[in-house]
Amino acid sequence: MPAKGKPGAHLKKTLPSTSSAPAPAPAPAPAPANRSAAVQAPSPEHLRITASRGSSGREALPPGLGATQTRFSAKALAAIPGGDNASLNSVLLQAPGVAQDSFGQLHIRGDHGNVQYRLDGVMLPEGVNLFSQTLMTRFAHDLSLTVGALPAQFGFRQAGVVDIHTRNGVEDAHAGLQLYGGARDNLQPSALWGGRLGKWDWYLTADAVHDRVGIENPTPRFNAPHDLTNQYHFMGHLRYIASEHTQFSLTAGVANAWFQLPNNPAQQRQFAGPVWRGHSVPASDPASAALNEHQAELGDFGIFSWQEKRGAIKATTSAVVHASAVRYSPDPVGDLVYNGMAERAARSVFTAGVQSDVEWRAAPAHTVRMGFQAYGARSVTRTDADVYPVQPGSDGDTPVFLPTPVTIHQGSGRTGALYGVYAQDEYRVRPGLVLNGGLRFDGVDEYVSATQLSPRFSLVWTPWRNGRFHASYARYFTPPAFQTVSGNSLAAYRNTSGAPPNLSGPDSAVKPERDNSFDFGFMQEVSRGWQVSVDGYFKQAHNLLDEGQFGAPIILTSYNYRRGRVHGVEFTTDYTHGPLTLYGNMAWSRAMGKGITSSQWNFSPEDLAYMRHHWVHLDHDQRWTASAGAAYGFFAHTSHPFNISATMVYGSGLRRDGTGARAGVPNGGVLPQYVTFNLGLVQDIFLRPHSSGSGLFGMSEEGRLRLRLDVINLFDRSYRLRDGSGIGVGAPQYGLRRTILGGISYTL
Repeated sequence: MPAKGKPGAHLKKTLPSTSSAPAPAPAPAPAPANRSAAVQAPSPEHLRITASRGSSGREALPPGLGATQTRFSAKALAAIPGGDNASLNSVLLQAPGVAQDSFGQLHIRGDHGNVQYRLDGVMLPEGVNLFSQTLMTRFAHDLSLTVGALPAQFGFRQAGVVDIHTRNGVEDAHAGLQLYGGARDNLQPSALWGGRLGKWDWYLTADAVHDRVGIENPTPRFNAPHDLTNQYHFMGHLRYIASEHTQFSLTAGVANAWFQLPNNPAQQRQFAGPVWRGHSVPASDPASAALNEHQAELGDFGIFSWQEKRGAIKATTSAVVHASAVRYSPDPVGDLVYNGMAERAARSVFTAGVQSDVEWRAAPAHTVRMGFQAYGARSVTRTDADVYPVQPGSDGDTPVFLPTPVTIHQGSGRTGALYGVYAQDEYRVRPGLVLNGGLRFDGVDEYVSATQLSPRFSLVWTPWRNGRFHASYARYFTPPAFQTVSGNSLAAYRNTSGAPPNLSGPDSAVKPERDNSFDFGFMQEVSRGWQVSVDGYFKQAHNLLDEGQFGAPIILTSYNYRRGRVHGVEFTTDYTHGPLTLYGNMAWSRAMGKGITSSQWNFSPEDLAYMRHHWVHLDHDQRWTASAGAAYGFFAHTSHPFNISATMVYGSGLRRDGTGARAGVPNGGVLPQYVTFNLGLVQDIFLRPHSSGSGLFGMSEEGRLRLRLDVINLFDRSYRLRDGSGIGVGAPQYGLRRTILGGISYTL
C-alpha cells in the first residue's frame, strides 16, 4: 500500500528522506507502496551516517538499478488491516505478481520460494521453518519488495528481494503495549521500547500468539479441527554511532512456534488390523478427525554490522548467524493406519557467514559497487519411522503388508558452503540515461558443487518528466536450498509401506538452477498523484528448481525440471489525493517445466514418463493474480483522527491434477478462482498533558491510544488454495473464513 510524498518524488528515490524522529503522527495515511521502476541511486544528502539517520545506512547501497520496487511505508504498514499484527506475507500479497499458497507460502513471478529477505540490506540466510515466519511486520519501520532482472549485488535467491528497514531508537523513540485478538481464541499481546542515550540507540519488541488457526483448514468448515498454535517472537536492534564516519549495530531475533496439524475428517483407512506395541488396533480406531500430529519450528538469528564512510567511499561489513530447526511428531497409530508410516523427523540448519559491500563514487558519472558474501552451513537430519514390512503375495505379485510395524532409524549431517563476489558500475551516460553493468561469480559446495559467472545489465531512460523506460538482463545462478535436501537414504524403505513411488528408477542429486532473465517496463506519472506502470518479464531456465511435500512430515523437498520457462506481465496504478488513496495491481503469469532430472524416486513412473516429453504447469502456476486497496482518513488535523482501509486479493486458482479429458496429466487442472476482501478501522486518540504537567493516566508526555477493528475475509467466502492433488501437494487447504479481530494499544 504505497505512501507518497509530493507527486513525482517516488520517481527519484526509493527511500524515505533523512529526519530525526517526529512526534507520533496524527493518523496513518494508508496508501499503497511506492512502485518505482528502474530505481536510481539516492542523492548524496540521503547517504550520511549520523545519529539522526535512523537506519543502518546499508540502504546507501541502492537495491535496484533497472529493477522494479514496491515500497510499504510506515504509515502504510500501520493502516493495512491487522497493522503490526498482520503477517509479513499478508502485506506482500498487496504487491503486484505475488500469489498466495498453502502453509502461508508466497510465489513471486512464478517461482516457488526463491525469495531473499534482508534486514537493513543484510541478507538473512534461509531456515527450515515452513508454517511460521522468522521476521515480523511489527519490527519493520518500512519495507520494500524488489523484482525484475536484479543487479549484480544480489545473488542466490532472486525471484524477489524483501528488504526490511528495521525500527530503531531514533525514528521510533517510544514505548508501548498492545493487546490484540478476537475470533478462534486469537490473542496477541505485544510490547515495544525504542529510545536513545548519547551515541546509543535501541529498539526492542516482543509478542506472543495464541490462535486456533495455525495452518490452513483442510476442510471448508468455519473452524478446523486440531489447529492450535502457540508462538513467541523477540527482535531487537542496538546501535552505537562512534562518529560521523563510523557506526556499529547489532540486530537479533528469536522466533519459536508450535503447531497442531489440522485433521481431515472421514478419510478412508488404508491399513487394517495393525499391531502397535504388541496390542491389536481395532479397525474403527482411530478416526482421521482425532489424529494428534504436531510440528515445532524454532529459529534464532543475529547480525553484527560495521559501517564506514570516508569521502567518496562507503563500506559495510556484516557477520551473520542463523540457527533453525523443525521437529515433526506423528500420531503413532493414526499415521500408520492412514499413511503406512509414522515418522518422527527432525531437521536443523546452522548458518554463519559474512557480507561486505563497498560503494565508490569514482567520478561524477561513475559509481562503482563491489562486494562479496560467504556462508558456511551445517545441516542435520534425523528420522525414526515406523513402517509395515512388505512381502510378496501368494500370486507372487500382489504385496502383502505384515501387521507388525518395524522401525527404521536414520541420521545424517552435511557441511556446505555458499559464496559470491560481484562488481558493477553505474554509468550516467548523459542526463536521463543510466547504464548499469556488472559481473557476479557464485559457487556452492553442499549436496552439489557448482560455480557460475553471471553478467548483469540494465538501461534506464527518462525521455521526459516523470516518465521512465527500463530494460534489463541478468544471468542467474540459484543453488538448491540446503534445508530442502535431505541426506537420508530412501532406499532404506525398500520392501516397506514407506517406500517412495519409484525406487526402481534413478535418484539424481538436486542441481543449481541457471537462468537467463529479461525484464522491461515503463512508468508514467499521468497527473498529480496518479501514476501507472506496466512491466514484462521472461525467464528461460535450465534445471529449474521446484519444491514439494513428499511423505508424511510437512517438510519440503527440492527437485529439478530439466527445462523451465516463466513469463508474464504486470499492470499497476495508484492514486493519492488528500486523505484518499486508491491502488490496484493485476498480473498475468505462466510457469512451465519439462522433464524431472533429480529426486526422481518421489514421482510415479507414469508422471516421469509424461513429463519427459511434455511441458507441464508448475504446481504454483497461477494465470491471473490481482490485489487492490482503498483508504480514507477523517479528522486528520484533530486529536482523534479516524482511518478506514480495505484490501482485496484475487487469484484465478493454482494447479491440480487433470480431470476429464486431461485425466492423468500432472498439474493439468486448475482450482476455482476466488476473491477476498479485508476491512480495517483505526481510531487514534492523542492524549495531551494538562498545564500541571500530569496528563491522562499520569503521563507527563503526549501519548497515543489506538483502537483497531479488522475483518478478514469480510464476505466470508469459502475458497480452496489446494485440493490435495498436484505434484508435491500433500493435503487440501482452504483459505481463512471470516475473522473479526480487535485491539487496543497505548504508545508513549
